[in-house]
Amino acid sequence: MTHAEDARGSSELVVVANRLPVDLVPSDTDGGQPEWRRSPGGLVTALEPTLRARGGTWVGWPGVADAEPEPFDDEGMGIRPVPITADELAAYYEGFANATLWPLYHDVVARPHFERSWWEVYRRVNERFADATAEVAAQDATVWVQDYQLQLVPQMLRERRPDLRIGFFLHIPFPPVELFAQLPWRRLVVEGLLGADVVGFQTVGSAENFRSVAARLTDATADDATITTNGSSGHVTAPDGRTVTVGAHPISVDSGELDAMAREDATAERATELRHRLGDPRTVLLGVDRLDYTKGIDVRLQAFAEILGDGRLDPAETVLIQVATPSRERVEHYAEMRDEIELTVGRVNGEYASVGNPVIHYVHQPVPRDELVAFYRAADVMLVTPYRDGMNLVAKEYVASRADGDGALVLSEFTGAADELAEGAFLVNPHDLDAVEDAIVEAAGLGTEEARRRMGAMREQVLHRDVERWASGFLAALGALRAPE
Repeated sequence: MTHAEDARGSSELVVVANRLPVDLVPSDTDGGQPEWRRSPGGLVTALEPTLRARGGTWVGWPGVADAEPEPFDDEGMGIRPVPITADELAAYYEGFANATLWPLYHDVVARPHFERSWWEVYRRVNERFADATAEVAAQDATVWVQDYQLQLVPQMLRERRPDLRIGFFLHIPFPPVELFAQLPWRRLVVEGLLGADVVGFQTVGSAENFRSVAARLTDATADDATITTNGSSGHVTAPDGRTVTVGAHPISVDSGELDAMAREDATAERATELRHRLGDPRTVLLGVDRLDYTKGIDVRLQAFAEILGDGRLDPAETVLIQVATPSRERVEHYAEMRDEIELTVGRVNGEYASVGNPVIHYVHQPVPRDELVAFYRAADVMLVTPYRDGMNLVAKEYVASRADGDGALVLSEFTGAADELAEGAFLVNPHDLDAVEDAIVEAAGLGTEEARRRMGAMREQVLHRDVERWASGFLAALGALRAPE
C-alpha cells in the first residue's frame, strides 16, 4: 500500500460504507506505527475487483476513533478514510445507528431511543462522508452508498455533485410506515434516500414498504408497478421531479469459494475431528450468529431445552453448538442479553449434560472462516431463527458449504433468505415455539433422500445467485440509467 499524491476527482466508481475494506490497527509497541489489515467480508469480496479494474475508491471509517490517516492507493483501489471522533462514534454509531435505527428497522424487537443529540451527530457525520465522496468522485462518476448508517448521504451528495449517478443499498429490513413513522426525523431520512437514482433492498417487502413510506411522508409519488426479486422495479417520483428506481436486489455470499473450501480434504478432516471431539453424536445442531437480540438465539435455546425435556431428542445422542460472536459489548442491553444466554446455556447443560459431555457447546468469540466452514460441514441441522433479518447470510453460507449435498436448514420466515430458500428449508415463525421445536425434530430425523432433495434445491439457488452477481446486477441497474444532462 502506497500513499497517493492526489486522487481528488479521479474515481469513476466510488463505494461509500461505514467501514473501509481495511482496518487501521494500532501498534502493539510504544511509539510503533499503526498498520492496515484487510477486512474479510462478502461486500469487500464482491466490490474490490470492480473497484480495482475501474480505478475506483472506497470511502469509509478506518475503524479507530480519533484517527486521521491520509488517503492512499491499495493496488489500484483508492482508500479515502473518514475520521470519526470517540464522542461522535458513541452518538452516531452506537447511538443513532444502533440504538435508534437498528431496533426500529427490526420490527421494534427492542425499544428504539430517540435522542436529539444523536440525530445531530448522525447528520454531521453523514455530511462528512458526503464531502469526502464529492472530493474523490470524477465527473459523472457512479457512487454506491451502503446501509443504514449513511441514509442521508445520497441527498447531501446530490446537492454537492448533481452530475453523479448515485445508488443506495440497505442491508437490513426497511419497516412498514406504521413503525417508521415513529422516527421524529422520518421525512429527512426518506428525503436523504430519495437523493439516490436507485434504492435497493433485500426483499420485495422492504422495497414496497419504502415506496409506501415515501408516498405517505413526503411529496413523492409512487407508481403501482410490481416489484419482483429478480431486480424488476417500481419507481418513486422524488419531490424534485426525478424518477428514483426502487427494487429488490437480494445479497448473497461468495458461494463458489465456500463450496471449494468445503471440498478440501483438510475441511472434511476437521469436520470429522469436530464430531469426534463432541462425542460422535448422532445429531449435531448448529447456530452461528452475531450476539444480537434480533437473532433469536434465545428461542432456539428454549426450543432445544424443551425438546430434550419432552424426550423428542436424546441428550446422549444430540449436541448443539452455538457460536455467538461478540457485538456492541459496551451497550448495556447487549451485555444483559449475553448474561441471559449464558445463564440459559448453563441451566440446560446442568439439567441434561453428563460429566464431560455438555449438550450445548457455547462459543463467544470470533471463529476463523476456514473453521466456520468445517462447523458447517459437521452440522446435521443449521438453526437460523431471527425475529427479523434483512437477509441472513449464515443460512446461505451453510448451504454453499454443504458440498456433500446433505444437511438440513431450519430458517425463520422473517429473513430475506426465506424468500429464496423456501423450497428446501424448514420455514418457521420464531415466535411460535411449538413450531420451532417441531421443525428441529423433523429436520433432525430427515431421511437421506429427502435431505439431498431439499439441499439440492437450495444449493442450486445459492451457487447460481452469488455475491458477485448481486453486485454486478445492482451496478447494471444503476449504470443502465440515462446519463445525467
